[in-house]
Amino acid sequence: MKQTMYKPKRYFRRHLKPIRRHLKPIRRHLSPIRSGDRIDYKNMSLISRFISEQGKILSGRVNRLTSKKQRLMTNAIKRARILSLLPFLYNEN
Repeated sequence: MKQTMYKPKRYFRRHLKPIRRHLKPIRRHLSPIRSGDRIDYKNMSLISRFISEQGKILSGRVNRLTSKKQRLMTNAIKRARILSLLPFLYNEN
């Protein structure tokens, strides 16, 4: 005969949300881009905040941008570089 372990039934608790005692409270971060700002390759004051001193595009995690806004910002920076509004690299000579 096959022996099975006793498992209590927990059907009555499925509809309840799990208790979050051990987790930190959720902190919502504010976006660095305000609602009035447009992500555009001509908006150099906005674009310059998302580029490092070396001229590299900062990651979305560092920028605190959503993935959609990060894609728009990356495209705007690349377009500004192609139109020579931004250098591709900053020389430190």
